[in-house]
Amino acid sequence: MRILVADDHTIVRQGLVKLLTEHENWEVVAQAGDGLEAVNKALATRPDIALIDLSMPRLSGLEAVRRIHEGLPETRILVVTAHEEVEYIVPIVRAGASGYLVKDSAIAELERAITALVSGQMYFGPQASRALADNYRHPGQAREDPYGSLTPREREVFHLVIEGNTTKEVAHQLGTSVKTAENHRAHVMDKLGLHNTAELVRFAAKRGLLS
Repeated sequence: MRILVADDHTIVRQGLVKLLTEHENWEVVAQAGDGLEAVNKALATRPDIALIDLSMPRLSGLEAVRRIHEGLPETRILVVTAHEEVEYIVPIVRAGASGYLVKDSAIAELERAITALVSGQMYFGPQASRALADNYRHPGQAREDPYGSLTPREREVFHLVIEGNTTKEVAHQLGTSVKTAENHRAHVMDKLGLHNTAELVRFAAKRGLLS
């Protein structure tokens, strides 16, 4: 089984790699220290399993999960993170994750999660299971995921703006005109119901989308 491990904390990432490689039939084919690198390496190596942290630089774990799932629907994604709040869990499942564990889980649980994903099942730790159960029992209270309504280009603009890029810099990085970049930014703000960059950054921070 071929595995990718993405976490921006070197000690955590190397610890996971060491644990995984102790299994005779498990091979870590790629490591990544940020979200964008995780996506690129996943597309290049096509792993069976991708272990993804949520809070990473350059590209959030949520967006990395979404892109990996869109590009490699057969790759099973296990999110391993410190966040256990429902506002993180539900969007990440909608983005394509097949499993969710918090980082204080026991090693045995991580092994069970990977084994379950390999066999085609889903796996959620106790915290994530409770959050998903509550969301199922009270669908009227479920928070909408306006971020998920953004197009891929609008999500690119979203991340460039919260990283501090001006509209002119966004246009340069996307290879578009300033006017087009302004239109994309306006669409993002409108879909998210926000009015300025400060609100956009707060929105990103609340949902674990900051790098």
